[in-house]
Amino acid sequence: ALFVAAVLGYLIEYTLIRHLYSRPFDTLLVTWGLSFLLRELIELVYGKGFQSLSNPIPGSIDVLGEPYPSYRALVMVIAIVSALVLWVWYRRSLAGACVKAMVENPELAQAVGIRVDSLARHTFVVGTCFGALAGVMLAPLTRVEPFMGLDYILTSFFVLVVGGIGTLLGLTAGAGVIGGVQSIVANLFGETSGYFGVLLIAILFLWLKPNGLISRS
Repeated sequence: ALFVAAVLGYLIEYTLIRHLYSRPFDTLLVTWGLSFLLRELIELVYGKGFQSLSNPIPGSIDVLGEPYPSYRALVMVIAIVSALVLWVWYRRSLAGACVKAMVENPELAQAVGIRVDSLARHTFVVGTCFGALAGVMLAPLTRVEPFMGLDYILTSFFVLVVGGIGTLLGLTAGAGVIGGVQSIVANLFGETSGYFGVLLIAILFLWLKPNGLISRS
């Protein structure tokens, strides 16, 4: 899955995305349209049904005296470790410094010798691989179908709204707020109310704090 995602990410970046880096809204529209195209292609090949995967790690572990599914615990550990590795790489490595320079001022970064095109392509491929990793980990927890990622894309958008754009710390904070609100409200009033709670939080942030909790801007 990671290899296929890397190849697709490379081809998409090379043929489309690299021409749109200076037009972020167009990039959003193109990637959104591509996601629908890929879903339709998958439906043509595999049909509109869904598949269910068995839990690879059945059983539960004890967390503060309460049972918690072992596989969900593993998913949380992998997510936390991946985020930490990405944060350390971004903050401490030379490649991470080059990425920051490229994002803040691509013309200046290219002038000092950074290969902006190649770096942007590899960064995009890494992002697609992380998306594939998330899909693989979520597959045993949900129905595997062409539109299985739509809810998570919307949730990611709300995380960006709340956390702010430009920092991993902001994304982490936004994920904590969105996940916490959705879980608490859903447990108290039902799953639909949980989604409404998340939407309300996002609207309030857009109105009162449009830059999010932590943002570069």
